[in-house]
Amino acid sequence: PSSYQSNAVKPTFMADSYDGSIIQNGVRNVLTKVKAAGVLRLVFHDAGTFDISDKSGGMNGSIIYEADRPENAGLSKSLKILRKAKEGIDQVQQVSWADLIAVAGAEAVALCGGPEISIRLGRLDSSTADPTGKLPEETLDVVALKTSFGKKGFSTQEMVVLSGAHTIGGKGFGNPNAFDNAYFKVLLEKPRPTSSGMPIGLPTDWALTEDDECLRWIDIYAEDEDKFFADFRDAYTKLVNSGASWRTA
Repeated sequence: PSSYQSNAVKPTFMADSYDGSIIQNGVRNVLTKVKAAGVLRLVFHDAGTFDISDKSGGMNGSIIYEADRPENAGLSKSLKILRKAKEGIDQVQQVSWADLIAVAGAEAVALCGGPEISIRLGRLDSSTADPTGKLPEETLDVVALKTSFGKKGFSTQEMVVLSGAHTIGGKGFGNPNAFDNAYFKVLLEKPRPTSSGMPIGLPTDWALTEDDECLRWIDIYAEDEDKFFADFRDAYTKLVNSGASWRTA
């Protein structure tokens, strides 16, 4: 079995014929370090609609119907990359968008030097878009951010560790192609750093530094990259399983 399934619960459907390595390889054929951040963002924008109160939204592939929403600007490029992978994989075995995106995000992290994350397979896709207004806006203060993540079932610690995904991509936190703990180190710099005169990151990144509980975790992850990797692995796994419906046969 592939490394993705070695630590994961095996899907009960097509248990012998559903091969995670086929999905991994399909993704690897289309993914580059430059494309990694967009693919990882896709995971949060699909899974991040989850609402724990009524179990709506979540990791269900509905992002394919939501690409024209303002908060998803730029993600159609990442969907296009994965659509290419999906066409190849589907010729061998059908893969749901939800499984594909979950695996692709994990591959993006690993490709950039982050932790390897095992992905349970067998998610079903939604046939409709998720409700609007569920993703945290980029202008939220830290109290509103905590509330937003809390509604998805995530703790303050999980919110901080998932924010560490901004270490890759063009946000300005260290090497854009390296998944490391540079995000947390940059957040602790005083005065607040800029890149070629431009502000680094989003307002929500810096909002984390205005809260004692968040700062405690930022300090921990800035000091201990292994701890960041271990906690990111756990939080990512929770994220891609949130709101998922699983095949049973």
